Amino acid sequence: MNKKYIVKLKIREAIEERGITQKKLAEMSGLRELTISDIVRGTRTVINFEHLSKIAEALEIDNITELIDFEHAHK
Repeated sequence: MNKKYIVKLKIREAIEERGITQKKLAEMSGLRELTISDIVRGTRTVINFEHLSKIAEALEIDNITELIDFEHAHK
């Protein structure tokens, strides 16, 4: 039996905890504001690892689980 997982990005939570905007994160990470917005809203189906790395670096995150969560998919 195969278990299915959903990958959940927690970028919104991370920026809210730090009291910054998506625009500020875009400036800090060097990514486009639209890219950040798409990632936060979950409208991107493919996430570039380099983007994730830039976001983690900008937010000074050492543990990637602060940005990524895995959940069991419900059937």
